[in-house]
Amino acid sequence: MIKLLVIGVIAYLLITGQRQLYRRFWHEHLSVDVYFPEDHIFEGDQGVLKETIENKKWLPLAMLKVKFTTDKHLIFDNHGGSRTTDHYYRNDVFRIGGGERVTRTLQFTGGRRGYYTIDEIGVIASDLFLMHQMILEQSVHTELYVYPKPYNSSDLRQSLIQLNGEILSKRRLLEDPFEYRGIREYQPYDDMRRINWKATAKTGEFKVNERNSTSLKSIRIFFNIQDDGILKKEDCVELSLRIVASLCSFFLRQGIQVACYGNGVDVLTHQPVMIAPKAGEGQMDAVNRALARVDTAQPAAGFTEAFEGRLFRETGDTFTCFVSPNHYDDFVELLTRYQKADNQFLWFYPVTSSQRPELPLCLERFIRVIYAGI
Repeated sequence: MIKLLVIGVIAYLLITGQRQLYRRFWHEHLSVDVYFPEDHIFEGDQGVLKETIENKKWLPLAMLKVKFTTDKHLIFDNHGGSRTTDHYYRNDVFRIGGGERVTRTLQFTGGRRGYYTIDEIGVIASDLFLMHQMILEQSVHTELYVYPKPYNSSDLRQSLIQLNGEILSKRRLLEDPFEYRGIREYQPYDDMRRINWKATAKTGEFKVNERNSTSLKSIRIFFNIQDDGILKKEDCVELSLRIVASLCSFFLRQGIQVACYGNGVDVLTHQPVMIAPKAGEGQMDAVNRALARVDTAQPAAGFTEAFEGRLFRETGDTFTCFVSPNHYDDFVELLTRYQKADNQFLWFYPVTSSQRPELPLCLERFIRVIYAGI
């Protein structure tokens, strides 16, 4: 009986002592981090999120939970210890010894264009006998841009070929046939007549000739994603942003300056998108980041109020494209006035059904309907 009593006292002291020890020292020299190693991916691409834990003290942690929340549109492969509602909730369990470092890589798919962050993690540890828990809330900041996937369809390819030929040639904006700039990979929108067959034979892949432009200074791309109807066109709005990305990429690849303006509200600045004209790879990255940050949950800014002055003020040596999945009266009236002022433009009109929408007759010849998936 005395022996059992002694054993009980020793067990009590051991449990109490280690509990006090863990309460005091469990979080010291412990670093926990959650981060995206890459700053961007495209819609549909795979990305990774890394969790790193380093315990620099001698005290082992028999159970350590790392909890965080992110957006449900980041679709993780491993759903163990997680749940998804309006957000994605993750709860990962680790066992880490003294002086040990652990890294876990979580794979996910960028399910939708957007700007995603993780700003806080919860760290929960237990004592040696898993009888008591200690909790710590820790601020972190990691961000990921999911760029809109450039849209590619037969409708869009045909429109781009026409845009690069008929309309641009009327404004003396064709490539200069005497100024050779180089060779690049063939893109779906390229004219077959531009293929360099010698380079194609050497590489085994289609190559096309690039030539310098003569008089085109810049392209302006305006997008209007106002969606005030009873039946929302969310798919058409997202398709609009993918088309904008395709247009910008198309012209930037030709060395043309591109400006991008839109009434979608930036999730960080809370202002409409305004990207000044510029050429080069850095401009495409700026466009992609701006498009990723467009918050379609917020009402779009009034297009006419935001861009009427800019639209009529900057017209010299510039061709204008519009992308809009709706034809509200004020937008049609603005484009009608723009056309009557003898300005050339194209309006890309995305639709997700097979039925052709009823378009304003006064502008029909300037409109190119883009059907999703065709």
